[in-house]
Amino acid sequence: MRYLTQLAIIFGLCLVGDLISSLLPFSFPGSVVTMLLVLVLLSTKVLKEQSLGESADFMLKNMTFFFIPPGVSIVRYMDIIHSIWWQLFVVNIVSVITCFAAASWTVVLVTRLQKILGRKQHA
Repeated sequence: MRYLTQLAIIFGLCLVGDLISSLLPFSFPGSVVTMLLVLVLLSTKVLKEQSLGESADFMLKNMTFFFIPPGVSIVRYMDIIHSIWWQLFVVNIVSVITCFAAASWTVVLVTRLQKILGRKQHA
């Protein structure tokens, strides 16, 4: 019964996230709204970690199961992908390089900010 309650909470939050996303005047993914909603609820202690823990752990351990439908969909559109494969390849390479650069510069900036804040606290 505990697992059903946890799953009901998770799917209920997904439903609320999708509802909020549909009400927004701009396009924004409902899954991201749901993650932000869970973050706010966990941060404000309205929702306890134990309320989601075991079911969330189960879903994380079996995450590969959730990638089967997108994989099947990709195979379904193989003709289209075959005709534009080099554009997809270039976009993927540029995206990976951009993500690596953004992540590394974020780490550099946060490290510098932490050093500056540390000096101000010791002064």
